[in-house]
Amino acid sequence: MKKTIFWKLFGSYVLIILALSALVVLFSFSRIRTHYEDTLAGELESLGRVLILGIRPRLGNGPELDAYVKERGKEIRARVTVVDTDGKVLADSDVDPATMENHRYRPEVAEALEGRIGRSRRFSYTVEQHMLYVGLAIDSGGQTLGVLRLSYFTRSIDVLLGRLRQTLLRIVWIGALAALGLALFVSVRAARSIGRLNRASRAMAGGRFDTRVVLGHRDEFRVLGDAFNSMAGRLQELFAEASRQKDELDRIVSSLQEGLLVSDRDGRIVLVNDRLRDILGEIRPEGRFVWEVLRMPKIQEFVGRTLVSADPATAEIDIGERIFLGTAAAIKQSGGVLLTLNDITPMKKTERIKKDFIVNASHELRTPLTAILGAVETLEETAVDPNRSVVEILKRQVERLRNIVEDLLDLAVVEDRAVPIEPAEVDVRALAEKALESFAGRLKAKGIEGGVTAPPDMPHILADPGLVDQILVNLIDNAVKYTDAGRVDVVLSVGEREIRLAVRDTGIGIAPEHLDRIFERFYDVDKSRSRKSGGTGLGLSIVKHIAERHGGRVSVESAPGKGSTFTVVLPVRQNS
Repeated sequence: MKKTIFWKLFGSYVLIILALSALVVLFSFSRIRTHYEDTLAGELESLGRVLILGIRPRLGNGPELDAYVKERGKEIRARVTVVDTDGKVLADSDVDPATMENHRYRPEVAEALEGRIGRSRRFSYTVEQHMLYVGLAIDSGGQTLGVLRLSYFTRSIDVLLGRLRQTLLRIVWIGALAALGLALFVSVRAARSIGRLNRASRAMAGGRFDTRVVLGHRDEFRVLGDAFNSMAGRLQELFAEASRQKDELDRIVSSLQEGLLVSDRDGRIVLVNDRLRDILGEIRPEGRFVWEVLRMPKIQEFVGRTLVSADPATAEIDIGERIFLGTAAAIKQSGGVLLTLNDITPMKKTERIKKDFIVNASHELRTPLTAILGAVETLEETAVDPNRSVVEILKRQVERLRNIVEDLLDLAVVEDRAVPIEPAEVDVRALAEKALESFAGRLKAKGIEGGVTAPPDMPHILADPGLVDQILVNLIDNAVKYTDAGRVDVVLSVGEREIRLAVRDTGIGIAPEHLDRIFERFYDVDKSRSRKSGGTGLGLSIVKHIAERHGGRVSVESAPGKGSTFTVVLPVRQNS
């Protein structure tokens, strides 16, 4: 890694230095040559303007003009040529003009005849050397009389440029060597610093968070090294804190009495605690799918439902001879599921004992209560004042006690999920009308009106007809009991895959503090009124359990003096 970084850096520097050196030599030499030729051309132009002053009066005298040109050529050490407007050479400082060819179309002569300063650099076949030419128009009174051409041998320029080239190459070579030395130094130092950072990074990646890097140079690498050391220190603190938190979490998870399981979004087990291992009898379930370890359809169903919908789910699960309350909740960050299994076997046994006691006691109380009620009714027929009022009180309380026993038996049956319900196609509207009709006498006695409201396309539902009738009877009985004037209405409506059964009254209403507990067993808002009316305090609890047995729910809306509305929502299922 170090050699790679070094050769990349040093190789880049070498390429840049060589490229710059070549560009300096090429462009500098070209610029110097161009500049020197421009300077020389400018000097020839200046000399030509002076010579034109002596050439113009001699244009008509060929021998005098040729002698003048040859003399001036020796003085300025340049070749001087005079050409007329037709291109004929009139005089030349180096060659007999009579032997020279027509110069009309030479570039410098053509440009001068057009009124510009002519300039050209080419090989002269007359003197057989490379030459620099400058042409100037000879004019008088706005009329062009001919062209003065000055030329200079480029051999002297080449000699000078050759010396300059050697000097420039020497300077560039020395500069390139110095630059290469500096590049070598910078590359070695950078590669060394990067190597130290690389080794420190590898050490920290291997878990050695106490690794530090020391760079002595005060540059960007020093800043990077300090930042690396700061990051390493912070990571060391975070890792230590994470280790402490993990140890604490492990202790908490291990001490939980509930079985705990965590899965990822694919349903693969990530974490279990010791309690769950004991429940399942699996030593290492991590890495396996939930359905592989928990081969129970109920668990697989609500865990899968939680993975898909992210809604929490709860169910009672039988594992061997034990009963567990399973709760699945979605983990939003990872998309997995947290499953807990709480052993409720003792509680379920206690509930079973209590339920059996209530059922047995109720059955045992039925016979003596029936006998007592028969005896009371016999006494009522023969009783005379003042004993008649006592007999009426005794009869009313015996009837209330018998109603309590009956309701306790009904509640025990509804709560017992081992007792299956018997679903059938139910016409809720017909049941509601029949139930309300059974209260016609009580409604008339209290001067209360009643009715059933339902949409014309009210669907049938799949439910236990007897239990749905019990819901209606209990809710209507409760409404009539606490309504002294006004109306009691049964309102049916259809929602999305559900029906709503609401019993609305204009009675005394319920205070807000009682609404949360209204469906508890034996909970009465007005105990004195309940006793007078023969209420048992179990009717609403029975309604709630019947609704839940059908996969529905119950709710209440009420305010003191404004009446109450009890609503039961039941799902619409098709009969298969």
